[in-house]
Amino acid sequence: MIAHRARMAVLALPVLVPACAAPSPPACPPGTQAATVAEVYFGRNVRDRAEVSEAEWRGFLADTVTPAFPDGLTAHDGSGQWRGAEGRIIQENSKLLVVVLPGADAAAARARLRPVEDAWKARFRQESVLTIYRSACVGF
Repeated sequence: MIAHRARMAVLALPVLVPACAAPSPPACPPGTQAATVAEVYFGRNVRDRAEVSEAEWRGFLADTVTPAFPDGLTAHDGSGQWRGAEGRIIQENSKLLVVVLPGADAAAARARLRPVEDAWKARFRQESVLTIYRSACVGF
């Protein structure tokens, strides 16, 4: 009897896993709409020189980020840490960019943000840029 229950539980797993793997977009209340919110973390440490300055950040914001997202964005100062490719923990100041994209799914948001991420990595010799995408209901 116990073996039968265990076998039934294992057989039920494939039915349960797909339902958990792909959450559906939120049902938004009246006065709001579905959107993707992207949080982009730009590390400011630069190999062999001082960190990205406020003036350099403002220049990047003006010539790269704002043209890509002219409808608006929010930028915050941050401080964090991450493990580099060589396995060492690196602590650094960062800039956190929050972009709300009404009507866009994560794939569309990724397509719009990829050139910004690539520009940051190239300009400031960065190994990576962390970006988080999440579904939300937004109201303006």
